[in-house]
Amino acid sequence: MRIYLQTPPDSGNAPRYYHLLLQKDLISGWNLVHETGRQGSPGRVTKKHFDEREAGVTALINARDAQLKRGFRVVFVKGD
Repeated sequence: MRIYLQTPPDSGNAPRYYHLLLQKDLISGWNLVHETGRQGSPGRVTKKHFDEREAGVTALINARDAQLKRGFRVVFVKGD
Protein backbone atom coordinates (compact mmCIF):
# COMPACT_ATOMS: atom_id res chain seq x y z
CA MET A 1 0.00 0.00 0.00
CA ARG A 2 1.37 3.42 -0.97
CA ILE A 3 0.13 6.94 -0.18
CA TYR A 4 1.74 10.14 -1.47
CA LEU A 5 0.75 13.47 0.12
CA GLN A 6 1.84 17.02 -0.65
CA THR A 7 1.28 20.52 0.68
CA PRO A 8 -0.23 23.03 -1.72
CA PRO A 9 2.36 25.41 -3.19
CA ASP A 10 2.24 28.82 -1.56
CA SER A 11 4.07 32.06 -2.21
CA GLY A 12 7.78 31.41 -2.42
CA ASN A 13 7.95 28.13 -0.49
CA ALA A 14 8.65 24.78 -2.11
CA PRO A 15 5.87 22.25 -1.50
CA ARG A 16 6.57 19.54 1.06
CA TYR A 17 5.86 15.87 0.40
CA TYR A 18 5.08 12.92 2.65
CA HIS A 19 5.30 9.40 1.20
CA LEU A 20 4.02 6.34 3.09
CA LEU A 21 4.75 2.81 1.94
CA LEU A 22 3.68 -0.42 3.65
CA GLN A 23 5.63 -3.38 2.29
CA LYS A 24 6.22 -7.02 3.19
CA ASP A 25 9.53 -7.72 4.89
CA LEU A 26 11.76 -10.34 3.25
CA ILE A 27 11.96 -12.45 6.41
CA SER A 28 8.76 -11.83 8.34
CA GLY A 29 6.38 -9.03 9.11
CA TRP A 30 5.74 -5.67 7.48
CA ASN A 31 7.65 -2.40 7.20
CA LEU A 32 6.08 1.05 7.16
CA VAL A 33 8.42 3.44 5.36
CA HIS A 34 7.98 7.21 5.87
CA GLU A 35 9.73 9.60 3.50
CA THR A 36 9.35 13.35 3.96
CA GLY A 37 11.01 16.51 2.66
CA ARG A 38 10.76 19.50 0.34
CA GLN A 39 10.20 19.08 -3.39
CA GLY A 40 13.53 19.19 -5.20
CA SER A 41 15.67 18.25 -2.21
CA PRO A 42 16.63 14.96 -0.57
CA GLY A 43 14.24 13.84 2.10
CA ARG A 44 14.40 11.92 5.35
CA VAL A 45 13.47 8.23 5.45
CA THR A 46 12.39 6.27 8.52
CA LYS A 47 11.12 2.69 8.90
CA LYS A 48 8.95 0.95 11.47
CA HIS A 49 8.56 -2.82 11.64
CA PHE A 50 5.25 -4.56 12.42
CA ASP A 51 4.68 -8.26 12.96
CA GLU A 52 1.09 -8.11 11.67
CA ARG A 53 -0.19 -6.43 8.50
CA GLU A 54 -3.21 -5.01 10.33
CA ALA A 55 -0.96 -3.13 12.77
CA GLY A 56 1.00 -1.69 9.84
CA VAL A 57 -2.19 -0.59 8.06
CA THR A 58 -3.43 1.07 11.25
CA ALA A 59 -0.12 2.95 11.63
CA LEU A 60 -0.25 3.99 7.95
CA ILE A 61 -3.79 5.35 8.34
CA ASN A 62 -2.86 7.20 11.54
CA ALA A 63 0.19 8.76 9.85
CA ARG A 64 -1.94 9.78 6.85
CA ASP A 65 -4.59 11.35 9.08
CA ALA A 66 -1.95 13.28 11.05
CA GLN A 67 -0.56 14.77 7.83
CA LEU A 68 -4.04 15.66 6.55
CA LYS A 69 -4.59 17.65 9.75
CA ARG A 70 -1.34 19.52 9.01
CA GLY A 71 -2.62 20.69 5.61
CA PHE A 72 -1.25 17.97 3.33
CA ARG A 73 -3.42 16.68 0.48
CA VAL A 74 -3.51 13.14 -0.90
CA VAL A 75 -2.02 13.11 -4.41
CA PHE A 76 -1.68 9.39 -5.09
CA VAL A 77 -2.90 6.13 -3.51
CA LYS A 78 -2.06 2.61 -4.68
CA GLY A 79 -2.71 -0.75 -3.09
CA ASP A 80 -5.35 -2.75 -1.33
